[in-house]
Amino acid sequence: MWFFVIGDLFIFAIYFVLYVVYRQQQHALFLSSEQHLNQGIGAINTVVLLTSSLFVALGTQTARLGKARDAMRLFVFAAATGALFPILKLVEWLPELGAGLTPGHNLFFMFYYVMAGLHLCHVMLGLVIMCFVIRDLRISKAPDMKFIEAGATYWHMVDLLWLVLFALFYLMR
Repeated sequence: MWFFVIGDLFIFAIYFVLYVVYRQQQHALFLSSEQHLNQGIGAINTVVLLTSSLFVALGTQTARLGKARDAMRLFVFAAATGALFPILKLVEWLPELGAGLTPGHNLFFMFYYVMAGLHLCHVMLGLVIMCFVIRDLRISKAPDMKFIEAGATYWHMVDLLWLVLFALFYLMR
C-alpha cells in the first residue's frame, strides 16, 4: 500500500507543480476562472472528508483494541460520510458544466476537472476499500489489522490530496 500511496503522491505532486507553473504564467485567466467555483461546496467537501478521516482513525484504533463491532460501526460512519463527497461533487459540477465551464473551456478548467476528477476516482476506490474493511470486521473473528491499516492509510492519503486541491483551486487568489 505504501508503494501505491507514495506513487500517487508523486503523480499528484507533478500535477500540482504544473498547475502552479501555468497559474503563474496565466494568472489573470486562472484568477477569473476560480471565481466560478463554489467555495461553499468545496469547504463542505473538506469538512466531509476530514470527518470521514476522523471516523477511519477512530475505527482503526478501536479495531486494534479488539472491538470489531464498534470499529465496524465507525467505518460505516466513515463510508457514509465519505459517500457525501461524490454527491456534492455532482451538485457542484452540474451547474458548472451546464454553464459551459467544461475541461475544454480553458486551461484552468482542464486542470480543475482532471485533478478533481482523478481525486474523485480515488475517493470512489477508497469507498470500495472501506466496504471490504467493513465486511472483514463484520465476518471475521480476528480482523486483519494489516488490511484495516492499509485501507486507513489509503483513505488518509485521499484526504491529504483533497486538502492540497482545495487550497489550490478554492483558496489561492
